[in-house]
Amino acid sequence: MELRELSMRLGLALAIGFVIGLERGWKERDEREGHRTAGLRTFSLIGLLGGIFGALSLGGDRLLLAAGFVTTGACVAAFMWREGQRNKDLSATSLIAALLTFMLGATALLGDMAITAGAGIAMALLLAMKAQLHGWMERITWAELRSGLLLGAMTFIALPLLPNRTIDPWGAINPYELWLMTIMIAGISFAGYAAVKIAGPARGIYIAAALGGLFASTAITLSLARLARSGRAHLSLLAGGILAAGCVMMLRVLVITGLINIDLAMAMSPVLVAAAAVTGISSLLLLWHSRRDAKATRRQEIYKNPFELPEVLRFGAILAVVGLAVVLARQYFGDQGLLAVAALSGVADVDALTLSVARMRDAGNVAASAILLTVAVNTVAKSIYAGVAGGFKLGALLLAQNAAMIAVALGVRHLLG
Repeated sequence: MELRELSMRLGLALAIGFVIGLERGWKERDEREGHRTAGLRTFSLIGLLGGIFGALSLGGDRLLLAAGFVTTGACVAAFMWREGQRNKDLSATSLIAALLTFMLGATALLGDMAITAGAGIAMALLLAMKAQLHGWMERITWAELRSGLLLGAMTFIALPLLPNRTIDPWGAINPYELWLMTIMIAGISFAGYAAVKIAGPARGIYIAAALGGLFASTAITLSLARLARSGRAHLSLLAGGILAAGCVMMLRVLVITGLINIDLAMAMSPVLVAAAAVTGISSLLLLWHSRRDAKATRRQEIYKNPFELPEVLRFGAILAVVGLAVVLARQYFGDQGLLAVAALSGVADVDALTLSVARMRDAGNVAASAILLTVAVNTVAKSIYAGVAGGFKLGALLLAQNAAMIAVALGVRHLLG
C-alpha cells in the first residue's frame, strides 16, 4: 500500500474514533476529569489503534489483529466495569461502541473506505438518537411490532419459496410477482402509518390526513367524514385533510407506477402532477380558512394500523382478481374492456389496478388512461362516501373541488394528446 493511501486510511480510522468519542464525550461532559472511562480522546485513540493493528495485518496474518482486539476489549471492559459499579449502571452501550470503534478502525485499513465511513456515521447516529429511539419504543404497540416482523417474514421467508412463473392458462398470475407487489404496497402502507405515528397526533389532523394518504386515503376520508357528522371539527379543516390525503394518493400512484414501469409513469406524470397540484392548493386554502380550528382538533386520532395479516391477504386476493380481470378484459374486449375494469376497480381501490396495468409493457396509451381513470373514479367515489358519512355539505364541497381537479387533468391530457 502506498504511503498516501495508508495515511488516508489511518486518518479515517482516527476520524471515526473522534466522531464516536465526540458523541460519547458530549453526553458525559458534566462528569469530572478522570470519572469516566472513555471520552473524546480515548475513543479517538481506540479508532487509531484499530487502524494501526489493521495496517500491521495487511500481509494477510490476522492473528495480531485478533490479539489486539481481545486485549483492547478486555482493558476497556475492566475500566467500564469499575465505572458501572460506582454509578450502578448496567448499560453495555459504551463498551460495544468501543469494540466497534476498534473494528471500524481496522476495517478502514483492510476494507472499503466508503462503507467503513458510512458504518461509522450510522453508529454515531444510533448512539446520538437514544432519547428519540427510546421515545419511539414507548409509543410502539405490540400490534405494530408484530406488523413489522410480519413484513420481514413475508419478504425474506415466504417470497423466496414462491414459484416465479405464471400458473394460470392466461399467463396473468405469477405467485412470486403477486406476492412481491403485495409486499411493496404493504411496505409503503406501513411506512406511511409509521410516519403518522412518529409525527404524533399533536401535529394535527391535517398532517395526519396528508400522511395517511400514503396508506389509506379511503379510510382517512371516512374517518374525517365521521368527525364532520359529529361536529367535532371545522368542516373546512376536514375537507382540507381529505383533499390532502387525495393529493398524496395521486403522487403515491405515480411512484408505484414508476417502480414497475418508468415509461408509463413518465407518460402519466404531467396529468397526475397537475391533478395533485390543484388538489393540494385547494387543500391548503381550506386549511388556511380553518386555521383557528386546527389547534382545537389536533389530538383527534384518525388512523389505525393498516398492516394486519387479514388485510394483507385481502389485498393480495384483490390484486390477483383484478390482474386476471385486466388480462381477460383486454384479451376478449380490447381496450374498452380494460377501461371498464379500471372504472369498476376505482370504486374501491387504486393500487390493485395500478399494479396490474403497470406490468403490461405493451398496453401503450391505454395503460395510462386506465390508471388515470381509476384515480378519477376513486376520487369521485370518496367524495360520495364522505357525503354519506359526513353530510351533504362536506360531500358537495369535495365534489366541487374534485370536479375542478378532474377538469384541469382532462385539459392537460387533451393538450398532451
